[in-house]
Amino acid sequence: MHERMESFVLDLQDRLVVALESLEPSQKFIRDRWEREDGKGYGISCVLQDGQVFEKAGVNVSVIEGTLTPGQLRSMRERNPQTAKKLNANEQYDFRVAGVSVVVHPRNPYAPTAHKNYRRFEVYRKSCPEAGPVMAWFGGGADLTPAYLFEDDVKYFHQTLKQACDPHDPQYYPRFKQWCDQYFTNIHRNETRGVGGIFFDDLEDKEPEELFHFVYDAGNAFIKAYVPLVAKRMTMPYSQRERDWQLIRRGHYAEFNLVYDRGTKFGLMTPGARIESILMSLPLTARWEYMNQPEPGSPEARLLDAVRTTTEWAG
Repeated sequence: MHERMESFVLDLQDRLVVALESLEPSQKFIRDRWEREDGKGYGISCVLQDGQVFEKAGVNVSVIEGTLTPGQLRSMRERNPQTAKKLNANEQYDFRVAGVSVVVHPRNPYAPTAHKNYRRFEVYRKSCPEAGPVMAWFGGGADLTPAYLFEDDVKYFHQTLKQACDPHDPQYYPRFKQWCDQYFTNIHRNETRGVGGIFFDDLEDKEPEELFHFVYDAGNAFIKAYVPLVAKRMTMPYSQRERDWQLIRRGHYAEFNLVYDRGTKFGLMTPGARIESILMSLPLTARWEYMNQPEPGSPEARLLDAVRTTTEWAG
């Protein structure tokens, strides 16, 4: 299953790069293949910066293995009671993971930022790796972070993800939509990072084959869900006011990624990690204004209302 996930994320990376480049007239993705210094894995970071349409876009694949640090093991056990039952705090464990991570920051303030991540994670007893994984699960999701709210765009994004979820389990979309709203929250600001999507972790409730097909469909749905939204909004006229608000919202995006995001924390805690790839998700530019408060009734205030309430976008 690990090898199939590796093949899938590599293929998905290629197709997403082609889809995004089809909208960008001024730049191409650079493709940076790297190997871990300890020989335990590799990655391919595809990054586009300073484009006409995309200010920054990253499509990263990582296929790595290593030993769980005490901090990583503790974090995994604390977040999931089932994990705590299966992983002994006093044992050592190795892991291997294959995943794709995508973050796109368009230049036009009316075109939304988006994020996608899908991965397969396996844990082995260091003393007995030949026995197979002690635990193995899928995780990931996709979410949308606009600076300006277009309800039809958000509904389309959610409906497309729901269509990918429903054939596998009709409870997946409502369950993972709620999980996304809860997870992508800037607690210190009492607001979600954006308008949500789906998010799940430690998913092992069905046979691996069935879960792989779900992740395959959900991962592929992102291109259909997101790329048309950029195409629709990327040429809309805007002023410095809209640009400044976009940069303020990007500052909030960066706050979540650096303070709360588990993937960022796990990466930074991994010995020999490639920091440039881990921090690829951060925007090229951001802005923090002291006590910025949009005018009541303004488009900016409308966006704040959306990220401070829960909405069932898929209908």
